[in-house]
Amino acid sequence: MITRRHFLGVSSLAAAGAATSCQAPGGGVDGSPTADGSEIPASIAALSSRANEPVPISVAERQARIEKARRLMVNQGVDALMLTGGTSLVYFTYIRWGLSERLFSIVIPVSGQPFLVCPAFEEDRAREQLHGGPLEDTQVLTWHEHESPYALVGGGLRERGLAAGRLGIEETVRFVFSDGVAKAAPALTLTSGTPVTAGCRGVKDEHELALMQLASEVTLAAYKAAYEALEPGMTQGDFRNLVSLGHSQQGFSGGAGVQVGQYSALPHGSVTPQVIEEGSILLIDGGCGVEGYRSDISRTFLLGEPTDKMRQVFDIELQAQSAALAAAGPGVEAQAVDAAARRVIEEAGYGPEYTFFTHRVGHGIGMDGHEWPYLVKGNTLLLEPGMTFSDEPGIYIPGEFGVRLEDDMYITEDGAALFTPQSPSIDDPFGNWP
Repeated sequence: MITRRHFLGVSSLAAAGAATSCQAPGGGVDGSPTADGSEIPASIAALSSRANEPVPISVAERQARIEKARRLMVNQGVDALMLTGGTSLVYFTYIRWGLSERLFSIVIPVSGQPFLVCPAFEEDRAREQLHGGPLEDTQVLTWHEHESPYALVGGGLRERGLAAGRLGIEETVRFVFSDGVAKAAPALTLTSGTPVTAGCRGVKDEHELALMQLASEVTLAAYKAAYEALEPGMTQGDFRNLVSLGHSQQGFSGGAGVQVGQYSALPHGSVTPQVIEEGSILLIDGGCGVEGYRSDISRTFLLGEPTDKMRQVFDIELQAQSAALAAAGPGVEAQAVDAAARRVIEEAGYGPEYTFFTHRVGHGIGMDGHEWPYLVKGNTLLLEPGMTFSDEPGIYIPGEFGVRLEDDMYITEDGAALFTPQSPSIDDPFGNWP
């Protein structure tokens, strides 16, 4: 696990900046009432704010990302990369822009000046976000409501000698936008930009890992505090609110989905109203964001005494999660990590294949909760140091209960490690952490 000392050391090397925080709604660490008049549970009131710890990604770091993207573009035979509103746009430029029917796009050529295409009435807002960022000197091309933004994309590429080039389309760009560009500039070849964007985002540096470490620690602390405040008669919504309050008490916005009893056998849950009673098993899954970097953690526990079967299934699940962690490392195929966990579950009688373990063992995680690459059968990608994933096998018994343990994992120089300690048992789901 990345240590607190390591985190602070990395932070001291990054540019200083203010962290956005969210305070507990209407209450504080002294147990004062929340906005609805209820008192903050003692376990949550005891949490301290960590909002002053993270340091934002600097302009220089984003500039380095753009240069890495250009190197990957050369390797992939891509002449320019087209981005619209979304996480990749933030990753490279720190521009935050929602998607609508109007095209707002930054195009980064393999060399030379990038350009921005945006509605004319949004120009001032766009320049405001460009100011002080890695693309401050970007050319801005504007279009009025009756004009074609796609012609501007084609024209911008033509000015850079790329009229017949290969344009990489970031994977979340809407079809209507890429299709519009293809029709306005038929000499272009449109291709996937994923090898470029995933090639950059899939491997995290020390600063990114430190932000993810903090996000995971905040989420696990919120879970533990909510668990210690669990009482019979609470609804799933009540418990979900405790988890959110636990995050905000530490200075961040976060939460979790909560599934109770038989609904824990549905990996992503049910909208059915649920009440927590003595003997109820709970499966919670969620996380938070720290400077844009996500945590994603699942825990399974009970209110009361578990059955022997629950203990047995939990122990199998813990062995499977440990097997995935042990299998991961540099040069290992992504699919081998899934296979290691699945083998444990199958050999324990909960197979074959997707019968009870119904999903892949893990997904990439970073600025998006789910991102490239994925730990799944058929993925022969070789893992590299700095790649980050969820490690989350699950065993789901329809009509009874489900157990999932999930911690976030990063690949090291000689293996893999988790940002947070594993849940030791269903009787003691958080152990002595922290």
